[in-house]
Amino acid sequence: MNREYHKWWSNHLEREMEILVFGHAGQRVLVFPTRGGRFYEYENLRMPQQLKKKIEEGKLQLYCVDGIDGESFYCFWAHPSGRIARYIAYENYILQEVLPFMDKKNPSQDTVSHGCSLGAFHAANIAFRHPDKFNKLVAFSGRFDLTLNVEYFRDLFDGYYSEDVYFNTPTHFLPNLECEKTLNQLREMEITLVIGEEDPFYENNRVMSSILDSKQIDHCLYIWAERAHRGYYWRRMAPLYL
Repeated sequence: MNREYHKWWSNHLEREMEILVFGHAGQRVLVFPTRGGRFYEYENLRMPQQLKKKIEEGKLQLYCVDGIDGESFYCFWAHPSGRIARYIAYENYILQEVLPFMDKKNPSQDTVSHGCSLGAFHAANIAFRHPDKFNKLVAFSGRFDLTLNVEYFRDLFDGYYSEDVYFNTPTHFLPNLECEKTLNQLREMEITLVIGEEDPFYENNRVMSSILDSKQIDHCLYIWAERAHRGYYWRRMAPLYL
């Protein structure tokens, strides 16, 4: 299996960012790490091994990006406005640096946004905001509203709310989305949500599914037994849905 390591200085984030690439061709899968995770987390979880056959056959190519959650959503010493601003800079890094890097390495325009846990939020938010960039979304154990207080998961903005928070909360902005061009792009996207029936964000996934239904956006919501919110389950999900 082809494996490559890359690092460059990001002008959008003003720091070095690292990335691992697995495979040589096929669908380009942009992989976001979980909360506080790094670019090597997906490999440490042994996820590429579960996809080895598809990767070696040239059906999938993984791009495992670095995360900066400690500088954005989980930077609790910073004002919430600063947290969301740093996240927006991260999105710009993905859109203007990582996606062009992927274009140079692989001419395929078949692009998947994928992540687990908080990585699923990253994957879903960028795909819903920029459906012209992605053909498929695969979100495992995702949370689509960072303003919720659920179990021991807190509101990551401490009650603060702004236009930036609104437009980066899929369950908030999607119900009011009226642009037919964007809606049609979302309707053309293959969307897969997977959640455990005991996951604290089970209901949030149900809400997301209802919103998509209300907009006539086809999708699949798969409910797994138990909490299903760790590597053991994600390794079983990956070959089924990617």
